[in-house]
This record gives sequence, C-alpha cells and structure tokens, in this order.
Amino acid sequence: MAGGKAKKEKPKASAGAHAPYQGGISFHKSKGQHILKNPLLVDSIVQKSGIKSTDTILEIGPGTGNLTKKLLEAGKMVIAVEVDPRMVLELQRRFQGTPLSNRLKVIQGDVLKTELPYFDICVANIPYQISSPLTFKLLNHQPSFRCAIIMFQREFAMRLVAQPGDKLYCRLTVNTQFLARVSHLLKVGKNNFRPPPKVDSSVVRIEPRKPRIEVKQKEWDGFLRICFNRKNKTLGSIFRQKSVITLLEKNYKTVQALKLSGQGLMEDSHNEIDFSRLGNSNEDLSMDGDDDGADEEMEVEDGDVEGEASEFKDKVLAVLKEGDFEEKRSSKLTLQEFLYLLSLFNKAGIHFS
Repeated sequence: MAGGKAKKEKPKASAGAHAPYQGGISFHKSKGQHILKNPLLVDSIVQKSGIKSTDTILEIGPGTGNLTKKLLEAGKMVIAVEVDPRMVLELQRRFQGTPLSNRLKVIQGDVLKTELPYFDICVANIPYQISSPLTFKLLNHQPSFRCAIIMFQREFAMRLVAQPGDKLYCRLTVNTQFLARVSHLLKVGKNNFRPPPKVDSSVVRIEPRKPRIEVKQKEWDGFLRICFNRKNKTLGSIFRQKSVITLLEKNYKTVQALKLSGQGLMEDSHNEIDFSRLGNSNEDLSMDGDDDGADEEMEVEDGDVEGEASEFKDKVLAVLKEGDFEEKRSSKLTLQEFLYLLSLFNKAGIHFS
C-alpha cells in the first residue's frame, strides 16, 4: 500500500494440517492421532481400570507416553503397540535411562495385523477408525484377558452399551454383548486431547464372557444380518421377504441333502468371528449395523407362492409363531431372545450359513 507497509498475510492451514507438539512432533489427524493432555483424566482412566501390580498391560496407540507412564507405575509390564515410527522413538526416548524402561516393551506395527502376545488387561486411547475391527480382534484373543478399558468415539461407545429399545441398539450392540459384558465409565470432552477431535469421546469397559456362549459364529452372523436388515420392522415382515425365504430354503435343502448322503451336518470349521470382515468400513456393522430404509430387492412379499416355496414359507413363519416372535421387532429383542429364536430355527432344520 502507498505510504505504509504491506501487511504479510499468514498462510492458512490446509485441511489436513498436522497439529504441532511441544516436542517437535506433528500429530496426524487423518491417522486418528489425538493425544490425551489432561493429567487428571489419565489418572481417572488408570484408577477405573482396576490394574493389579502383577498385570501385564496392553496399550494400543501410546503416542508420546502420557498414559503409558501411569500404566507402568500401576502394573508389572506394559506392551505398547504403535504404528508410527516417530512415536516409537519418542516413547523410547522418554523412558530411556529411567527405572520404568525395563518394564516397557514397544512393538512397532499395525495392531490389526500384529499377533498380540499374552496380556491381562488392555488400556487404550485408539484411533477411532479402527474401533470395530479392533474390538472384535481383542474379543477373539486367546487366552482371554480380564478386561479392556478403551476410549471410543462417543456414538460408537453408546452403541456398544445400548439396551433393547434404545435408538442406537443395533447389530454391533448384539454382536459385542454376545461376546462380552460392556459398561460405560466416562464421558470425555474433545478439549482433553491435542489436537482436539471433531467429536466427544467415552471410555468403555469390556469384559469377555467366561465361558463363551456356544453358538456357531457363521450361523449367528447370518441370522443377525437378516434380523437387523430392518430392525424396526416386525420379524414376521422380515421373514416373509422373498429373498430371505429363497436363501433359507436353499440352506435347508443343502442340509437335508447332506443328511440323506450320510454326511450329517457340516461343522463350522471356522469357529472364530472374522473381525476384519465385521469391521470393514464398507460394512454396516462399523457404526449403524442396520438398514431400515427402502430396498426394492428386499420388499415384503405377501403374494401367493406356489408349491414348495409356499410350504417352506409356512415352515419359517410357524417357527416365529411357536416362539411368539411374529409381531416382535429386532430393535427390542434381548440377547437371550435372539439366542432362543435361533435355537428354534435350528431345531426346525432352518439354518443361516
């Protein structure tokens, strides 16, 4: 400008800008790096974890080690899994030469692709984009651990702890509570992190069921996918759908053919849940887990069906009537009711895998 100094404009931060850390490390929001900065919150998480002095603790995404330090002070050993090599170096540098260093083991790698060692308890502030696959990976870990205390995105956490009739009750809820007891511990505001995420968070306690409920996993998964296709429709309406009847009749004929050939029912050789499939970003399980919208292919078919198909449809509906499920909705069924309904279908020779 004439007669004055031109003002230099500060460059605007780009959309994916990294937030600086006082130690010189930039945090990648795209990788879900949000470091806990509130020491009181860290103390509260450790206190509510119920850590014993003999515990081996698994920490996922330790970042710069704010939570790690408190875990080392509370337990016997901490195994920290970190994908970012910069954070691994920062973690090693922070504890190098301290009495805590010989009780810290750092594994560099993607936790979803890493074979996890034995641990008693898991305490973690995780990248939210891996919430679903990580939850099911942990619940499939053997030998089973005592509990996991995990920071999740608030909405995801509330789906895990939802009860029948709640708006957020979905297939994710039932699948998780089938494997574990889940409880809500803490609400955590976004300003407790550096950099702050866009959403609030919650800390959840997950305790694997011991012993596990004995159900074939592929059968259970196929059953729930049908039930939650439209969770607010009656089960009578869902199981009248032409595509559902066709699928179940195909399974029924396969099972009957195996019986006649003397092979009997095929055992489910893959008895573990495929957590990577359950948590795929393209799968509805990762958040909502249900589809209650319009779908032309899955419209209710109430017209007359001739021959065997009509007889099989009557067989399916007879199972629903036997258990008084025809007018009930998946959004209001308890875990025990789902298990009972599946047992009725299987008893009638109707299978979902």
